[in-house]
Amino acid sequence: MEFGFELAVCGWAERHWPPGGNTDRAALVARQLGTKHRRWDTIVVECDPTGLAERAQFGDRHLDSDLLGVVRHAPAEWAWYRDALPEPEYPWRYVREAVTRAADRGLVDRRTRGGRVELRRRHPYPDWVERVVAVENKPDLSASAARDLARQLRQDVALGLADEVWVATRADQATAALLSDGPVEAGILAVDPDRRGTDAVDVVWRPRQLPADEPGTRILERPSTGGHGTSAWRFEYASPAWKENKRRQIAERAYERGWRAYVDSMRPDCRYFELQPEPAVSRPFCTAKNRGQSPRECAGSCPQFEPEPPTWRQGDWPIDGGPGGALTRLLDHQRARHRPEPPEES
Repeated sequence: MEFGFELAVCGWAERHWPPGGNTDRAALVARQLGTKHRRWDTIVVECDPTGLAERAQFGDRHLDSDLLGVVRHAPAEWAWYRDALPEPEYPWRYVREAVTRAADRGLVDRRTRGGRVELRRRHPYPDWVERVVAVENKPDLSASAARDLARQLRQDVALGLADEVWVATRADQATAALLSDGPVEAGILAVDPDRRGTDAVDVVWRPRQLPADEPGTRILERPSTGGHGTSAWRFEYASPAWKENKRRQIAERAYERGWRAYVDSMRPDCRYFELQPEPAVSRPFCTAKNRGQSPRECAGSCPQFEPEPPTWRQGDWPIDGGPGGALTRLLDHQRARHRPEPPEES
């Protein structure tokens, strides 16, 4: 199942990234992140350890684009927000609202003097992101899946939003991935989802470094006919500034969510929900269906859904929930332990 394969790739990357090498960078791993037009299965954010610790001063929640604009440009001394922040592409009243939200979360200091909203930073926002790596998980590379994958990878390479693009597939599918018509800039990982450690993944093809700090091309529409067709490509350019901001937003989402956030869209309060230990990583398992589950299947519309009996929430279980609540807290704890503690105030 692709969802279980995806969890195995995320669990391996969290412990052993980068493939086949050592680095001093810290790595944050997340699932299902990207842009409006493209979402990747797995994202690896390679971070400067010192900058990552400084990022922890802003809390565990992500900073959206509006909040990033406030905290990154907040001055060291009190200043009117319209003097301190860059000119926005939308009305200033929305910036004022963002300043208020940032102050409510303790990200900046805010005050009103003479009818003007002023702000002051609490901490400088660090440049904690060094590289963003995208991994597309395709355990089963049928002919149609390979064609779709090649198209997606060519778009990723043209845009250059990620520093590297990889394909993760099963070991017995790696040859098919290598022989497909995908771009040579994409790397290939051969994965055994039932094994642990560095031996669970082999590098079949190493990717090329993409120019993430240069303009990219966003492909909007490809010709639907053959090489002699009359339909034209439609594309637009992505500026380095747009790419930089989008990478920072993706990294912020990865910082908050991690890859265990799948439980937020599943039903751990169902009596049939379990986390079944596997050789590589624990995966959601349904005892009613006797198989692994994905967020799409494990939802409130599932005909097998049954709430936990009230008696399960008593006795040895915490009063605020039964086994489902305990599993949720376990995954939250595992997600949080990969975020560092903020540095002590001097």
